[in-house]
Amino acid sequence: MKKYLEILIKLGLTLQVIKTALAAAVSWWMATLLSQNQYPYFAPLAAILTLQVTVADSLKKASYRITGIILGVAVTVSMGHWHTFEISASTIFMLILIAMTIPTAMHLNPQTISQVGVSALLVFAFGHNQGYAAGRIIETVIGSGIAIIINALIFPPNTMPAAEQSILVLSQRSSSILKSSVTLLRATTEKTHMERNEIGDLVEETERCIQTVRLAQQSLKYSPFLMKARTRLAHITIGMKQLEYITIQVREIYKGLVDLRSAKEFKNEYANVEGIKPAIESTASCISHFGKVILESSKESLCILMASIEGARSIQSLCLLDMRNVESLPILRDLGGILTDLSRILRELEEAALVLTKNNV
Repeated sequence: MKKYLEILIKLGLTLQVIKTALAAAVSWWMATLLSQNQYPYFAPLAAILTLQVTVADSLKKASYRITGIILGVAVTVSMGHWHTFEISASTIFMLILIAMTIPTAMHLNPQTISQVGVSALLVFAFGHNQGYAAGRIIETVIGSGIAIIINALIFPPNTMPAAEQSILVLSQRSSSILKSSVTLLRATTEKTHMERNEIGDLVEETERCIQTVRLAQQSLKYSPFLMKARTRLAHITIGMKQLEYITIQVREIYKGLVDLRSAKEFKNEYANVEGIKPAIESTASCISHFGKVILESSKESLCILMASIEGARSIQSLCLLDMRNVESLPILRDLGGILTDLSRILRELEEAALVLTKNNV
């Protein structure tokens, strides 16, 4: 079955295409029952243009279209005996100029503004037909409404799996980059450049994860059959915000390591500096475990994370003891800043994990 579905998708017969065609057909049928127009073309047209990937986007598109049509009709009718004007370049210029100036002055959405112009032109050209203006509004409302209903009820889009995968990737990526950042303590210029590229990749990965979670939020809005998924998404959103904060701390640690390595006293103090490596690596492992807590929120995953956090704190304490032997103030300052960031990450991970697990119980 899955194989046949993949073939259909390759041929372009996607679920979105099928839903759009269905919405257009149902809109035509409904419009013929509710409208006096024998050929209600604007109903399926509205359905096609309204049905977006998510229900929230469909609602937004429908609001733009309906608002634009109502304003377009109102502007054209308010011009007076518009049906007595002869259609020409000058009258069309004045009509569109006035029709689009009003919503622009109202700071409406650009899609609404263009729809006002289109509606004004069509009513001006064909409005002499009895009931054309009112019919256009009714048919558009019907088509938009049908599109929203079909999108919400028939296989509503659910991007939760993508959001969960993105969370896992970001946590593992943050952990990997923090763990590999210890190579900066013995890095050449070429290696440092590579690490900088990794930090740039981390920023991009964070932004991708944020966008994926936002898309999931949009896809789950107004979908009556995805209540459980919305609860799950609220849980994931908390974890996402915490991961975003942690990636900032990872970048700060990277900057601190660069400053530490570039200090003049670095080579002389290397024996005292080297102890920070296991502190960084153990904290990095905690970040990876945190990603699993976000997705699972089980007592088992929480216990693993808490044990990792306790271990990382013990290593950080040992590193703090080693700092007593550091004589250089710049080195001591940079080490202190890095350890502060590492300690902050552990504290934030612990607090967030407890909240996530409690909410899931």
